Amino acid sequence: MFKKLRTEVKHNINHSGRSLIGETLQLEGDLRSSGSVDVAGLINGNVFVSEMIIKETGSIRGTLEAITVEVNGHVEGKIIADTIIVGKSAVIKGDIFFKNTLKTEEGADIDGYIKRVNNGKSHSEEDITIEEIVERTETTKPKIVPVPQHKEAV
Repeated sequence: MFKKLRTEVKHNINHSGRSLIGETLQLEGDLRSSGSVDVAGLINGNVFVSEMIIKETGSIRGTLEAITVEVNGHVEGKIIADTIIVGKSAVIKGDIFFKNTLKTEEGADIDGYIKRVNNGKSHSEEDITIEEIVERTETTKPKIVPVPQHKEAV
């Protein structure tokens, strides 16, 4: 009897490496995973994962750090990731820091600061060109030329 039950459980185990926080689950505290996590429930705490998809019913209250993030639900806190996809049903109240890619669909609600962080390049050609222009304007100052004054006829 027990052997049959164990074999049935073995066949139902998820081998995809994805974890699910279901709609009926509320997690209090930080979450860490080297794998992928789908959130349809609520997480009250900071999240550090490889990849995360927040479903329309999902919600996170805390900092979210990942390599790839897709938000279709609610996030109240800072998001830090290499790639961030913000769906049309997303509501984000917090700052977004991305390294490579940020995609947002029309209809998404974002209330926070959005910034691209250093992606590993020391100086791009554009940065160098801007620096050269700034240096030139600082070293070459315009000369003040006196304007001759006209005497009015009396």
